[in-house]
Amino acid sequence: MGNKKFLLAILLLLVIGFGFYGYLGGFNPVQVIRTTSKPVYVAGKYFHGNMQDKALGTYFQEAAKLLEDKKVPGYLGNIYYNNPEETNDSIQAFIGIVVPDSTVQLPAGYELRQWPGSRPVVQASVKAHFFLAPNKLYAGLFDYAKKNKLNIKKQYLEEFPKDRYGRVQAQLAN
Repeated sequence: MGNKKFLLAILLLLVIGFGFYGYLGGFNPVQVIRTTSKPVYVAGKYFHGNMQDKALGTYFQEAAKLLEDKKVPGYLGNIYYNNPEETNDSIQAFIGIVVPDSTVQLPAGYELRQWPGSRPVVQASVKAHFFLAPNKLYAGLFDYAKKNKLNIKKQYLEEFPKDRYGRVQAQLAN
């Protein structure tokens, strides 16, 4: 009788876990296309260091708080200048908020950077919570590039314009 209760509890936990994963968009497919980039302005802070560094998490939290408090208009967005999986967890990133234009009043300690427009890019998008989206997006982007024999630059624009939607772009290399 004890084994049946244990198995039932495990089964219930699995159902709840899979249900939650599905609710967050974990089973949603990634859409990947070739397109032309649009100029995107990101207000944020530059980080260069280990992925486990607490400062990296602090930068993400600061950006989310600025949005929550409506101190900066926009949505979460980041520019990555390398692929940390290829560089022993060392990351070069600009963490912040995608803003409507270059005239936005920047918070103290923030600077403005621009993702260039009119460039050929590969773009992956998914309807999923931003906790799950990055892994799905990059896997989709890299798989698409590999299958289509595309060389992409190791610079990535991440955008999360809605709660359950994310996209990432990478410029095509010449």
